[in-house]
Formats: sequence, C-alpha cells, structure tokens
Amino acid sequence: MTGQLLRRTMNELCPMTDLPTAFSAPPVARQPLHTRKVECQGYIRDDGLFDIEGRITDTKAYAFDNHHRGTVNTGEPIHDMFVRITVDNDLTIVASEAFSASTPYDICPLAALNFKRLVGIRIGAGYMRKVKAVYGRDKGCTHILEILYPLGTTAYQTVFPYQEYQRRLAGESEGKSMRHGPPLNSCYAFSPKRSVVKTLWPEKYEGPEEDDEADAAA
Repeated sequence: MTGQLLRRTMNELCPMTDLPTAFSAPPVARQPLHTRKVECQGYIRDDGLFDIEGRITDTKAYAFDNHHRGTVNTGEPIHDMFVRITVDNDLTIVASEAFSASTPYDICPLAALNFKRLVGIRIGAGYMRKVKAVYGRDKGCTHILEILYPLGTTAYQTVFPYQEYQRRLAGESEGKSMRHGPPLNSCYAFSPKRSVVKTLWPEKYEGPEEDDEADAAA
C-alpha cells in the first residue's frame, strides 16, 4: 500500500488532519554502530500443521577482537541464530529445533540442544513465562530466547488469520470469521467505544463513539 493510499484509508476510518507520517525532524549527524535484524515467517505444511521460522542477527559497523573467533570484521554477524517451531491449529508446539551459525563463544551452540523442551507449550496467555521456565537463563541462549516473543506473535498471525480467511471464503462476514476476536481493549482500534468494534461487532459496541481526533491529541 502506498503512503498516499494509506493516509487516505486512515483518514476515511478516522478523519484527522495531523496524523504522523514520518519522524518530526531529521536526526542529528550520527554514525551507525550496531544492526539487529529479526525475521520471522509462517508456513502451512502439507500435513495441516504450521511451521514458524525465525532468524536473528547482530552485526557491528566496526571490526573488533574476540577471544574465540579472533577478529570479527565489520558487518560479520556476531550472532546468527535460526529457530523453527511447528504448531497445530490451537498454537500448541508439537516440534521445535534451533541452531546457531555464528556465536561469540565456542560453547554457545550447545544451548540449542535444549530447545526441544518447548514441545507441549501452547502460545497464548503465559507463553513466555512457560518458555523461560524451560529455556531461560542458564538453560538456553539469550538471543534465541529473544526471538521467541516475535515468533509467538508470528504464529498467531499465521494460524488464526488463515483460519479466518478460510471462513471468509466459505461466506462468513469479517467480524464473524474472527473466532478469537474481538480482543476488546487490547489496542486503540479495539476499544468498544471506537468505530472498528461498532462496524465489525456491533453487539460489543459501547458508544457513544469517542472523538478519536480529540482523544489522540490529548
């Protein structure tokens, strides 16, 4: 979606004149030091399960010495970790594996061996607490653990919207297709006093509708 179309769509849903579309000012002169990249992808498998894969990398904008690897060059990953979890329709983890392609210490890749302990955990309320209980602190890798939060939300965005998409194809409305919604008050748009809830779930609407523009400016 282009920026112009996005702004028009946003203004149609919530007519405002001062929506931010960029940072308020250019940055002060600066030099890059560190780049972290996190990428997550979701797949449906031929057996009906879902694979959720993630990768995390850390690079520096300068070379530095490391007692295990010697010199780590500019742009060379100090961390490069890969994870995959397989979940069912209810977001229960049925398989999990991880490996480290680049680490700062030679023993770090051993932490991936404990990643299979995630099997049986359901992604939902208490997900990260349960993950940390079996893979946190000295049981696992800090950076693999970090990617498990966006991996969990990626699983949610992979499985439930796909199920909703299938119901929409079968003729259900957008609101009715969302079996796991509306998550009232979980974000700005899902306030029971705002137009999204009024449109999709009128039975949950608690108007009169708030003045969105005034509310945003407050």
